[in-house]
Amino acid sequence: MMNLPENEMIDLLKKMYERSSEIIFFLNGYGKVMDMNPAARRIVDLQEVEHKFTHSICEFCKGYTNNTEVRTCFNCYLKNPEEDFSSFQIFLKTKTDGILPFAASYQVIDDTNGIRILMLRNLTKQLKTQEELYQNKMTKHIIKAQEDERKRISRELHDSVTQELLNSLVELRLLKYLNNEEDKMQKIKQTEKSLTRLLDDVRNLSVELRPSSLDDLGLEAAFRSHFKWLEKNYGLVVHFIAELNSKRYENEIETVIYRICQESVFNALKYAQVDEVNVRLFEESDVLQLLVEDAGVGFDLTAEAKGTGLGLYGMRERAEFINGKLTIVSEIGKGTKVHLQVPVAPEQTKGLMS
Repeated sequence: MMNLPENEMIDLLKKMYERSSEIIFFLNGYGKVMDMNPAARRIVDLQEVEHKFTHSICEFCKGYTNNTEVRTCFNCYLKNPEEDFSSFQIFLKTKTDGILPFAASYQVIDDTNGIRILMLRNLTKQLKTQEELYQNKMTKHIIKAQEDERKRISRELHDSVTQELLNSLVELRLLKYLNNEEDKMQKIKQTEKSLTRLLDDVRNLSVELRPSSLDDLGLEAAFRSHFKWLEKNYGLVVHFIAELNSKRYENEIETVIYRICQESVFNALKYAQVDEVNVRLFEESDVLQLLVEDAGVGFDLTAEAKGTGLGLYGMRERAEFINGKLTIVSEIGKGTKVHLQVPVAPEQTKGLMS
Protein backbone atom coordinates (compact mmCIF):
# COMPACT_ATOMS: atom_id res chain seq x y z
CA MET A 1 0.00 0.00 0.00
CA MET A 2 1.32 3.45 -0.95
CA ASN A 3 1.74 5.99 1.90
CA LEU A 4 0.85 9.54 0.90
CA PRO A 5 3.08 12.42 1.95
CA GLU A 6 1.79 14.24 5.03
CA ASN A 7 0.89 17.43 3.16
CA GLU A 8 -1.15 15.49 0.57
CA MET A 9 -2.92 13.58 3.32
CA ILE A 10 -3.82 16.83 5.11
CA ASP A 11 -5.08 18.30 1.83
CA LEU A 12 -7.30 15.25 1.21
CA LEU A 13 -8.69 15.36 4.74
CA LYS A 14 -9.53 19.06 4.30
CA LYS A 15 -11.36 18.31 1.06
CA MET A 16 -13.26 15.48 2.74
CA TYR A 17 -14.19 17.80 5.61
CA GLU A 18 -15.46 20.50 3.26
CA ARG A 19 -17.19 18.33 0.65
CA SER A 20 -18.55 15.52 2.78
CA SER A 21 -22.32 15.11 2.97
CA GLU A 22 -21.81 13.94 6.54
CA ILE A 23 -22.26 16.61 9.20
CA ILE A 24 -19.15 17.18 11.31
CA PHE A 25 -18.86 19.15 14.55
CA PHE A 26 -15.69 19.73 16.56
CA LEU A 27 -16.53 20.20 20.26
CA ASN A 28 -14.53 21.05 23.35
CA GLY A 29 -14.91 19.31 26.70
CA TYR A 30 -17.90 21.51 27.63
CA GLY A 31 -19.92 20.66 24.54
CA LYS A 32 -19.23 24.00 22.87
CA VAL A 33 -18.97 23.97 19.08
CA MET A 34 -15.43 24.93 18.00
CA ASP A 35 -15.96 24.42 14.29
CA MET A 36 -18.27 22.70 11.82
CA ASN A 37 -18.08 21.71 8.20
CA PRO A 38 -20.26 23.22 5.41
CA ALA A 39 -22.75 20.33 5.66
CA ALA A 40 -23.34 21.25 9.31
CA ARG A 41 -23.68 24.96 8.50
CA ARG A 42 -26.46 24.13 6.06
CA ILE A 43 -28.66 22.65 8.79
CA VAL A 44 -27.80 24.83 11.82
CA ASP A 45 -29.27 28.32 12.14
CA LEU A 46 -26.22 30.37 13.16
CA GLN A 47 -28.21 33.63 13.21
CA GLU A 48 -29.94 32.50 16.39
CA VAL A 49 -26.58 32.45 18.15
CA GLU A 50 -24.82 35.68 19.07
CA HIS A 51 -21.27 34.36 18.91
CA LYS A 52 -20.40 31.95 16.17
CA PHE A 53 -18.92 28.61 17.23
CA THR A 54 -19.19 29.39 20.96
CA HIS A 55 -22.66 27.98 21.57
CA SER A 56 -23.38 24.58 23.08
CA ILE A 57 -24.63 21.85 20.79
CA CYS A 58 -27.44 21.39 23.33
CA GLU A 59 -29.13 24.39 21.72
CA PHE A 60 -30.07 22.36 18.66
CA CYS A 61 -29.58 18.78 19.92
CA LYS A 62 -32.99 17.39 20.94
CA GLY A 63 -31.86 14.16 22.54
CA TYR A 64 -30.54 10.77 21.53
CA THR A 65 -31.95 7.24 21.52
CA ASN A 66 -30.96 4.75 24.19
CA ASN A 67 -32.32 1.29 25.06
CA THR A 68 -35.24 2.69 27.07
CA GLU A 69 -36.34 5.89 25.30
CA VAL A 70 -36.56 7.13 21.73
CA ARG A 71 -35.40 10.62 22.73
CA THR A 72 -33.64 11.41 25.98
CA CYS A 73 -30.92 13.62 27.47
CA PHE A 74 -30.28 11.23 30.35
CA ASN A 75 -26.70 9.90 30.44
CA CYS A 76 -25.82 12.31 27.62
CA TYR A 77 -22.88 11.50 25.37
CA LEU A 78 -21.36 14.92 26.18
CA LYS A 79 -21.17 14.13 29.89
CA ASN A 80 -20.24 10.46 29.76
CA PRO A 81 -17.19 10.06 27.52
CA GLU A 82 -16.44 6.65 29.08
CA GLU A 83 -19.64 5.23 27.57
CA ASP A 84 -19.61 3.67 24.10
CA PHE A 85 -21.06 6.31 21.79
CA SER A 86 -19.37 5.05 18.64
CA SER A 87 -22.78 4.51 17.05
CA PHE A 88 -26.13 5.86 18.19
CA GLN A 89 -29.15 7.86 17.00
CA ILE A 90 -29.56 11.56 17.65
CA PHE A 91 -32.17 14.22 16.86
CA LEU A 92 -31.25 17.75 15.76
CA LYS A 93 -33.33 20.87 15.20
CA THR A 94 -32.60 21.98 11.62
CA LYS A 95 -33.08 25.35 9.94
CA THR A 96 -35.73 24.32 7.43
CA ASP A 97 -36.98 20.81 8.16
CA GLY A 98 -37.64 20.81 11.89
CA ILE A 99 -36.32 18.01 14.09
CA LEU A 100 -34.68 15.18 12.10
CA PRO A 101 -33.05 11.85 13.07
CA PHE A 102 -29.35 11.25 12.44
CA ALA A 103 -26.97 8.34 12.85
CA ALA A 104 -24.20 9.64 15.11
CA SER A 105 -20.65 8.84 16.12
CA TYR A 106 -18.96 10.67 19.01
CA GLN A 107 -15.24 10.27 19.76
CA VAL A 108 -12.39 11.99 21.58
CA ILE A 109 -9.67 12.92 19.08
CA ASP A 110 -7.43 15.04 21.35
CA ASP A 111 -7.11 13.83 24.95
CA THR A 112 -4.84 16.69 25.95
CA ASN A 113 -7.23 19.46 24.93
CA GLY A 114 -10.42 17.44 25.34
CA ILE A 115 -11.45 17.96 21.72
CA ARG A 116 -14.18 15.68 20.42
CA ILE A 117 -15.73 15.05 17.04
CA LEU A 118 -19.42 14.44 16.38
CA MET A 119 -20.22 13.00 12.96
CA LEU A 120 -23.80 12.70 11.72
CA ARG A 121 -25.61 11.13 8.78
CA ASN A 122 -29.23 12.00 8.01
CA LEU A 123 -31.49 8.98 8.60
CA THR A 124 -34.73 10.45 7.29
CA LYS A 125 -34.65 8.56 3.99
CA GLN A 126 -33.64 5.24 5.57
CA LEU A 127 -36.29 5.47 8.29
CA LYS A 128 -38.93 6.40 5.71
CA THR A 129 -37.92 3.37 3.64
CA GLN A 130 -38.12 1.13 6.71
CA GLU A 131 -41.52 2.56 7.60
CA GLU A 132 -42.81 1.97 4.07
CA LEU A 133 -41.45 -1.58 4.15
CA TYR A 134 -43.17 -2.20 7.49
CA GLN A 135 -46.42 -0.71 6.21
CA ASN A 136 -46.24 -2.86 3.07
CA LYS A 137 -45.72 -5.98 5.16
CA MET A 138 -48.55 -5.01 7.46
CA THR A 139 -50.82 -4.30 4.49
CA LYS A 140 -50.07 -7.73 3.01
CA HIS A 141 -50.68 -9.34 6.38
CA ILE A 142 -53.99 -7.50 6.80
CA ILE A 143 -55.12 -8.40 3.27
CA LYS A 144 -54.26 -12.06 3.90
CA ALA A 145 -56.11 -12.02 7.21
CA GLN A 146 -59.12 -10.44 5.54
CA GLU A 147 -59.10 -13.02 2.75
CA ASP A 148 -58.77 -15.88 5.25
CA GLU A 149 -61.72 -14.46 7.18
CA ARG A 150 -63.76 -14.12 4.00
CA LYS A 151 -62.99 -17.74 3.09
CA ARG A 152 -64.10 -18.87 6.54
CA ILE A 153 -67.33 -16.85 6.33
CA SER A 154 -67.92 -18.20 2.81
CA ARG A 155 -67.56 -21.77 4.08
CA GLU A 156 -69.89 -21.03 6.99
CA LEU A 157 -72.51 -19.57 4.65
CA HIS A 158 -72.23 -22.48 2.23
CA ASP A 159 -72.18 -25.26 4.81
CA SER A 160 -74.93 -23.94 7.05
CA VAL A 161 -76.99 -21.05 5.73
CA THR A 162 -77.11 -22.11 2.08
CA GLN A 163 -77.86 -25.74 2.92
CA GLU A 164 -80.62 -24.82 5.34
CA LEU A 165 -82.18 -22.45 2.80
CA LEU A 166 -82.02 -25.13 0.13
CA ASN A 167 -83.63 -27.70 2.42
CA SER A 168 -86.39 -25.24 3.35
CA LEU A 169 -87.01 -24.45 -0.31
CA VAL A 170 -87.35 -28.16 -1.14
CA GLU A 171 -89.72 -28.67 1.77
CA LEU A 172 -91.90 -25.75 0.67
CA ARG A 173 -92.04 -26.99 -2.91
CA LEU A 174 -93.18 -30.40 -1.72
CA LEU A 175 -96.15 -28.87 0.08
CA LYS A 176 -98.07 -28.26 -3.12
CA TYR A 177 -97.94 -31.95 -3.97
CA LEU A 178 -99.33 -33.09 -0.62
CA ASN A 179 -103.05 -33.70 -0.34
CA ASN A 180 -103.10 -35.11 3.15
CA GLU A 181 -103.51 -32.37 5.76
CA GLU A 182 -101.53 -34.34 8.33
CA ASP A 183 -98.61 -34.71 5.94
CA LYS A 184 -98.77 -30.99 5.19
CA MET A 185 -98.62 -30.08 8.88
CA GLN A 186 -95.68 -32.44 9.40
CA LYS A 187 -93.83 -30.86 6.49
CA ILE A 188 -94.57 -27.36 7.79
CA LYS A 189 -93.15 -28.29 11.20
CA GLN A 190 -90.00 -29.65 9.55
CA THR A 191 -89.66 -26.41 7.60
CA GLU A 192 -90.10 -24.35 10.79
CA LYS A 193 -87.33 -26.34 12.48
CA SER A 194 -85.07 -25.83 9.48
CA LEU A 195 -85.71 -22.07 9.45
CA THR A 196 -85.11 -21.90 13.21
CA ARG A 197 -81.73 -23.58 12.75
CA LEU A 198 -81.00 -21.14 9.94
CA LEU A 199 -81.89 -18.20 12.17
CA ASP A 200 -79.54 -19.53 14.89
CA ASP A 201 -76.71 -19.99 12.38
CA VAL A 202 -77.10 -16.43 11.06
CA ARG A 203 -77.28 -15.03 14.59
CA ASN A 204 -74.17 -16.96 15.68
CA LEU A 205 -72.27 -15.84 12.60
CA SER A 206 -73.28 -12.21 13.25
CA VAL A 207 -72.17 -12.39 16.90
CA GLU A 208 -68.86 -13.94 15.93
CA LEU A 209 -68.17 -11.19 13.41
CA ARG A 210 -69.08 -8.33 15.73
CA PRO A 211 -71.15 -8.74 18.92
CA SER A 212 -73.61 -5.89 19.33
CA SER A 213 -73.21 -6.16 23.11
CA LEU A 214 -69.61 -4.99 22.78
CA ASP A 215 -70.75 -1.66 21.30
CA ASP A 216 -73.86 -1.30 23.42
CA LEU A 217 -72.83 -2.65 26.82
CA GLY A 218 -69.03 -3.00 26.86
CA LEU A 219 -66.44 -5.69 27.50
CA GLU A 220 -67.98 -7.39 30.53
CA ALA A 221 -71.35 -7.98 28.88
CA ALA A 222 -69.77 -9.05 25.57
CA PHE A 223 -67.50 -11.53 27.36
CA ARG A 224 -70.32 -13.03 29.44
CA SER A 225 -72.48 -13.46 26.35
CA HIS A 226 -69.62 -15.02 24.36
CA PHE A 227 -68.61 -17.39 27.17
CA LYS A 228 -72.23 -18.49 27.63
CA TRP A 229 -72.39 -19.25 23.91
CA LEU A 230 -69.15 -21.26 24.10
CA GLU A 231 -70.46 -23.33 26.98
CA LYS A 232 -73.76 -24.00 25.18
CA ASN A 233 -72.19 -24.97 21.85
CA TYR A 234 -68.85 -26.51 22.85
CA GLY A 235 -69.17 -27.39 26.53
CA LEU A 236 -66.22 -25.17 27.47
CA VAL A 237 -66.66 -23.59 30.90
CA VAL A 238 -65.05 -20.15 31.22
CA HIS A 239 -64.57 -18.91 34.78
CA PHE A 240 -64.78 -15.17 34.23
CA ILE A 241 -63.85 -12.52 36.81
CA ALA A 242 -64.42 -8.86 35.87
CA GLU A 243 -63.29 -6.03 38.13
CA LEU A 244 -64.17 -2.98 36.03
CA ASN A 245 -67.51 -2.00 37.58
CA SER A 246 -68.98 -1.69 34.06
CA LYS A 247 -66.33 0.88 33.06
CA ARG A 248 -66.11 1.68 29.35
CA TYR A 249 -63.04 2.41 27.20
CA GLU A 250 -62.31 3.71 23.73
CA ASN A 251 -63.69 1.58 20.91
CA GLU A 252 -60.24 0.49 19.64
CA ILE A 253 -59.16 -0.67 23.10
CA GLU A 254 -62.33 -2.67 23.74
CA THR A 255 -62.21 -4.26 20.28
CA VAL A 256 -58.58 -5.38 20.58
CA ILE A 257 -59.07 -6.79 24.09
CA TYR A 258 -62.19 -8.66 22.98
CA ARG A 259 -60.47 -10.14 19.90
CA ILE A 260 -57.34 -11.20 21.80
CA CYS A 261 -59.44 -12.81 24.52
CA GLN A 262 -61.64 -14.48 21.91
CA GLU A 263 -58.62 -15.93 20.11
CA SER A 264 -56.94 -17.03 23.35
CA VAL A 265 -60.04 -18.89 24.54
CA PHE A 266 -60.60 -20.48 21.12
CA ASN A 267 -56.97 -21.63 21.08
CA ALA A 268 -57.51 -23.26 24.48
CA LEU A 269 -60.66 -24.92 23.14
CA LYS A 270 -58.96 -26.19 19.98
CA TYR A 271 -55.52 -27.14 21.20
CA ALA A 272 -55.21 -27.23 24.99
CA GLN A 273 -57.49 -30.25 25.54
CA VAL A 274 -59.27 -28.65 28.49
CA ASP A 275 -62.87 -28.24 29.62
CA GLU A 276 -62.25 -25.10 31.69
CA VAL A 277 -60.49 -21.76 31.13
CA ASN A 278 -59.92 -18.89 33.58
CA VAL A 279 -60.33 -15.30 32.39
CA ARG A 280 -59.74 -12.21 34.50
CA LEU A 281 -60.29 -8.60 33.39
CA PHE A 282 -59.21 -5.75 35.65
CA GLU A 283 -57.56 -2.33 35.82
CA GLU A 284 -54.59 -1.54 38.04
CA SER A 285 -52.55 1.68 38.18
CA ASP A 286 -54.05 2.99 34.90
CA VAL A 287 -53.28 -0.30 33.14
CA LEU A 288 -56.14 -2.39 31.79
CA GLN A 289 -55.18 -6.07 32.08
CA LEU A 290 -56.51 -9.30 30.63
CA LEU A 291 -55.45 -12.74 31.88
CA VAL A 292 -56.44 -15.94 30.08
CA GLU A 293 -55.13 -19.16 31.65
CA ASP A 294 -55.63 -22.86 31.04
CA ALA A 295 -54.08 -25.98 32.55
CA GLY A 296 -53.89 -27.78 29.23
CA VAL A 297 -51.18 -29.51 27.24
CA GLY A 298 -49.28 -26.27 26.49
CA PHE A 299 -47.06 -25.74 23.47
CA ASP A 300 -43.55 -24.79 22.41
CA LEU A 301 -43.38 -21.00 22.01
CA THR A 302 -40.38 -21.28 19.69
CA ALA A 303 -42.64 -23.02 17.17
CA GLU A 304 -45.71 -20.79 17.15
CA ALA A 305 -49.06 -22.47 16.77
CA LYS A 306 -50.24 -23.03 13.23
CA GLY A 307 -53.79 -22.89 11.99
CA THR A 308 -56.31 -20.32 10.95
CA GLY A 309 -57.62 -17.33 12.85
CA LEU A 310 -55.89 -14.37 14.38
CA GLY A 311 -52.82 -16.33 15.53
CA LEU A 312 -50.10 -15.31 17.95
CA TYR A 313 -48.52 -12.90 15.47
CA GLY A 314 -51.83 -11.18 14.86
CA MET A 315 -52.50 -10.97 18.60
CA ARG A 316 -49.18 -9.19 19.14
CA GLU A 317 -49.85 -6.83 16.24
CA ARG A 318 -53.25 -5.93 17.66
CA ALA A 319 -51.73 -5.32 21.09
CA GLU A 320 -49.10 -2.99 19.61
CA PHE A 321 -51.87 -1.08 17.81
CA ILE A 322 -53.19 0.17 21.19
CA ASN A 323 -49.68 0.47 22.75
CA GLY A 324 -50.28 -2.70 24.72
CA LYS A 325 -47.89 -5.40 25.89
CA LEU A 326 -48.77 -9.03 25.20
CA THR A 327 -46.98 -11.77 27.14
CA ILE A 328 -47.56 -15.44 26.36
CA VAL A 329 -46.15 -18.09 28.69
CA SER A 330 -46.53 -21.76 27.81
CA GLU A 331 -44.71 -25.00 28.39
CA ILE A 332 -45.43 -28.52 27.23
CA GLY A 333 -47.63 -30.21 29.83
CA LYS A 334 -47.97 -27.08 31.99
CA GLY A 335 -50.69 -25.05 30.31
CA THR A 336 -50.73 -21.58 28.77
CA LYS A 337 -51.07 -18.07 30.16
CA VAL A 338 -51.88 -15.02 28.00
CA HIS A 339 -51.37 -11.65 29.69
CA LEU A 340 -52.35 -8.41 27.94
CA GLN A 341 -51.51 -5.03 29.52
CA VAL A 342 -52.88 -1.83 28.02
CA PRO A 343 -52.07 1.62 29.46
CA VAL A 344 -55.27 3.66 29.73
CA ALA A 345 -55.27 7.38 30.44
CA PRO A 346 -58.37 8.91 32.07
CA GLU A 347 -59.40 10.45 28.73
CA GLN A 348 -59.50 6.94 27.19
CA THR A 349 -62.28 5.81 29.51
CA LYS A 350 -65.96 6.58 29.10
CA GLY A 351 -66.94 6.48 32.74
CA LEU A 352 -69.53 4.19 34.26
CA MET A 353 -72.52 2.97 32.35
CA SER A 354 -75.75 4.73 33.15
